[in-house]
Amino acid sequence: MKLKKIQEYDFRDKKVLVRVGFNVPIENGVVKEAYKIRVAKDTIDHIVLQGGQVFLLSHLGRPLDFHKNNPGAEWINQFSLKQIITDIREIMGRDVKFVDSCDSRVIKKFLKKNLLRKDDIVLLENVRFYKEEKSNDLGFAQELAENFDAYVNDAFSVCHRAHASVVGITKFLPSVAGLRLQREVKNLERVKKYPEHPAVAIIGGAKIQTKLPLIESLSENYDFILVGGKIANEAIDKNINFNSRVILPVDFVGGGRFDIGKYTIKEFSKIISQAETIIWNGPMGLFEKEEYANGTKEIMNAVVRSGAFSVVGGGESVEAIQKNNLMDRFSFVSTGGGAMLEFLSNKKMPGLEVLIDNE
Repeated sequence: MKLKKIQEYDFRDKKVLVRVGFNVPIENGVVKEAYKIRVAKDTIDHIVLQGGQVFLLSHLGRPLDFHKNNPGAEWINQFSLKQIITDIREIMGRDVKFVDSCDSRVIKKFLKKNLLRKDDIVLLENVRFYKEEKSNDLGFAQELAENFDAYVNDAFSVCHRAHASVVGITKFLPSVAGLRLQREVKNLERVKKYPEHPAVAIIGGAKIQTKLPLIESLSENYDFILVGGKIANEAIDKNINFNSRVILPVDFVGGGRFDIGKYTIKEFSKIISQAETIIWNGPMGLFEKEEYANGTKEIMNAVVRSGAFSVVGGGESVEAIQKNNLMDRFSFVSTGGGAMLEFLSNKKMPGLEVLIDNE
């Protein structure tokens, strides 16, 4: 996939709207894991060093869905991006200004009142406070674009969404892919189209309906698909028939089958040890509880020992490797959960399609 790239655009003296994926886990106002913030630093530095002014646009959670059942004012504070300003400032090493709106008139007033230094970053409020975002309303997209000269998408995690800040906005501004977005596509294309064999996929977690397309897609050119987690239970209970490349657990821990058992770990680890390419998405069990974390830990360690080119994605999988201080032992850690699944399942990626370079 050939994308329009940030490296091919001159940002000097430009106001640049950068779509980032700062949908980070927050507990009591504290960011639990800032990986999704850290990976945007290269793109932000690139623009600033060229003399461009960076304005960050992101979402955090699903505030409007929450608001339906919790109509009080507190939901605004709970989903406000203002909570992560300190983390952005520390990670980027730059001052961060905050605009508590995505309204073009508010942004215009802010620009008139504030004299920004070139290396200042401006963070706009949660774009999902606006219902027009999810409906890809072109009027809203045009308003988002109004105060800016260029648009950079560096948020792979939302590229499977046809939202205004991902798709619609590209109709109104010169639009390119950020450095992180390019790396996501490059590494995921490698494991999807050109895996070195033996190629092994490890698929766990929950919601079998979201994982079945991935299992079916990968079973076409992967040698083994090892299935664990809740989706393995569902596959067994529903008596789903897979081809011979898909391997389900044969023993479990706990009456509710909350983790894969010793024999399954041994067999899965043996297969992983011979792999040259590994994709991992989803834990092997209820790893949040220590008594059911062994399967995920053992499989994680087997991947690290294998020396294979390894790509991991999905919030729970990333959380697991973070807890075990193994982030730097995987070849690539994707910021995409649903986006990774969609990409590897050959589904449409609207956010990428609008950035394709046809020249």
